[in-house]
Amino acid sequence: MDFSAASVARRRFLAFGMPVALALTLAGAPLEASAAPVVYLDHGHPVRERVEDLLARMSLDDKIGQMVQPERRSIEPADVARFRIGSVLSSGGSAPSPNNARSWADMYDGYQRAALGTPLRVPMMYGVDAVHGHNNVVGATIFPHNIGLGATRDPELVRRIGAATAEEMTGTGADWNFAPCVCVVRDDRWGRTYESFGEVPGLPSAMTTVIEGLQGRSLGDGPTSVLATAKHFVGDGGTDGGDDQGDMRVPEAELRAVHLPPFREAVRRGVGSVMASYSSWNGVKLHRNRYLITEVLKRELGFTGFVVSDYNGIDQIDGEPGFTRAEVAAAVNAGIDMVMVAQRWREFIDDLRAAVQGGEVPMSRIDDANRRILAQKFRLGLFERPLADRRYLATVGGAAHRALARRAVAASQVVLKNDDDVLPLDRDDEKIFVAGRSADDIGRQSGGWTITWQGAPGATTPGTTILEGIRQVAGKGRTVTYAEDGAGVDRSYDVAIAVVGERPYAEYKGDRTDDLRLSGTDLKTIDRLRAADIPVVVVLVSGRPLDVTSELRHWDGFVASWLPGTEGAGVADVLFGDTAPSGRLPVSWPRSAAQEPINAGDGKTPLFPLGAGQPYEDG
Repeated sequence: MDFSAASVARRRFLAFGMPVALALTLAGAPLEASAAPVVYLDHGHPVRERVEDLLARMSLDDKIGQMVQPERRSIEPADVARFRIGSVLSSGGSAPSPNNARSWADMYDGYQRAALGTPLRVPMMYGVDAVHGHNNVVGATIFPHNIGLGATRDPELVRRIGAATAEEMTGTGADWNFAPCVCVVRDDRWGRTYESFGEVPGLPSAMTTVIEGLQGRSLGDGPTSVLATAKHFVGDGGTDGGDDQGDMRVPEAELRAVHLPPFREAVRRGVGSVMASYSSWNGVKLHRNRYLITEVLKRELGFTGFVVSDYNGIDQIDGEPGFTRAEVAAAVNAGIDMVMVAQRWREFIDDLRAAVQGGEVPMSRIDDANRRILAQKFRLGLFERPLADRRYLATVGGAAHRALARRAVAASQVVLKNDDDVLPLDRDDEKIFVAGRSADDIGRQSGGWTITWQGAPGATTPGTTILEGIRQVAGKGRTVTYAEDGAGVDRSYDVAIAVVGERPYAEYKGDRTDDLRLSGTDLKTIDRLRAADIPVVVVLVSGRPLDVTSELRHWDGFVASWLPGTEGAGVADVLFGDTAPSGRLPVSWPRSAAQEPINAGDGKTPLFPLGAGQPYEDG
């Protein structure tokens, strides 16, 4: 390498106050002198030139290492260096101990220093499912899930949420977000309904502004730019019966009209990666569908980023447990560039090497995958700024982000019934009774993908519960009484609020084939409030519409609150009228589960149509 003053000045790009060459040296990679500058380490060269220079220096093992992504619990930093691993991920609930922002930054830097200690010093990326805020980290700001954001109809708000999430990720080092989910949900029985912005393609398409929030105007635009992922390609929201990882049985015309548009818009916005779906299209697993991945996504839509598999997704190609060399070859040849292999990543490396050496996977495909992956690393600035930017640690769960989340919660509330203008709550109401299992429970109001994969009830992370928000907004002049089961309510109260809904869940375990009704416990609580002969407002905390048809006539008010996250005061802001309700349904609300699937334009009559939502009369 050329160490002349001019060359050093040309390559100088500050990485936390030091030139990149010094940063790499301190990370453990000795610099070796050569007759000419190393092009790929010089940020003054175009990305294309840097990629080609680095690719020419890489062995087959170097290249295969870039194409595999192990789960953090199955790999040590020393393995990252030994096997030239290009990326590591945290699956849901996989976190360092203690689970806090600083521990995440320490963990990230440990892996990164190992990657930088290899001869070619190729930095790694660290991927997380930050699907509603940096939700794996205790103390992070948890925003409403996508279904609630779809109810806001506010793409600019969603962009700002993406930017806030990127800041919190940057402080912890995580530089790759497996979000947004831009699926079009067509059956509310699906356990990932809440990960969708809505049932018509225009809603997820409009909300792809979150990509610009995460990445910036372009990837690498600013110090908090993180790689975004449009998922799951394609049609996972349209599987038969709402079966997670099931089969979407639709003609290509419907796939293109309903499910493809949000991906087209994501590509237009420059999304850096796309994740393949577990599901199938007319019996063919997406992880092996070369037509959709290579011909449609990469060639027709012009996607220049890289495609990543879902977690152990190649295992399902042949329908048998685990993966085979044939499945590895099928996935890579279909156009998957990086493969999540949680535990058996060494076996994957051996299988892919053997498939290349045996002629089953052409070297041109390996090189294409590496070009796509390396280009994004260069664009992110990882070669210049490889370590966690701890200047942003203070943003994790910070006041500004929580205030943004509170506004998002308020904007997502959908008022669906308001008899006798029971809402907003009257300022003269001196006694308010609150009941329900979801009233004072951060875990329930945040839902799945919160600290753990499936989420959990209880005080899982700091925040403001809906009950606490009601007390805060009500002020000291009012009496707010709470009993989870409604015990103690009587006619002396002016109004009762029942905060009820679903227990947290995520994909797979969240599929429902029952009647979608409220639980018996919740119905008993509401009935106890009704027996007091006072107005009753039901606030539903759920990841999808539930069957409330037979009960609705007994309620004075009904609000769809979705899964608001950690800032429950946003719900109270709407209940008390401090914020006027503006949310509108992002999905059709069925009269019963028997109507599923139900979507706008299908001729079925829902309980509430897509777009329903009442303002307050004086608003």
